[in-house]
Amino acid sequence: MRRLASVETADRRHVPRSVPAHVPGRSGEGPGTSRLWHVTLSVAGTEAPLREVRRGLEQLALDHPFLLTSRYADDHAEIRYWEEARDLHDAAAVALRLWGEHRATAKLPPWEIVGLEVIGRDTYRQRVAQGHGPAPATPVGVHPF
Repeated sequence: MRRLASVETADRRHVPRSVPAHVPGRSGEGPGTSRLWHVTLSVAGTEAPLREVRRGLEQLALDHPFLLTSRYADDHAEIRYWEEARDLHDAAAVALRLWGEHRATAKLPPWEIVGLEVIGRDTYRQRVAQGHGPAPATPVGVHPF
């Protein structure tokens, strides 16, 4: 059984409340609206040194300030973050570009995307309220998956 470590940059239970669900000036559900989407991106590939994977994910967190948490092993990782977009299609498109666009600058492993989940803020809150959301965050550092 593989054990993954976690790189935390914010409390995973935190759902941004200071950002309104609908931001004027963007298109989406209604005229000029934008929404928050919770994204979980899974990547995998050939084994890479854990130190390099961790360092790359830490750099990705600096490059992408909305990154909440990353869990990783030597051959796969999971990244969770909030994305603001007018609809699910736009949020998913940004998520699908995230790994590739930051691969060189963050020195990420040459892994491929193997999974993507994009859910709206209300769905995320509902899952957490029902006990089906992500586990509570742990302090910053490396932790078992």
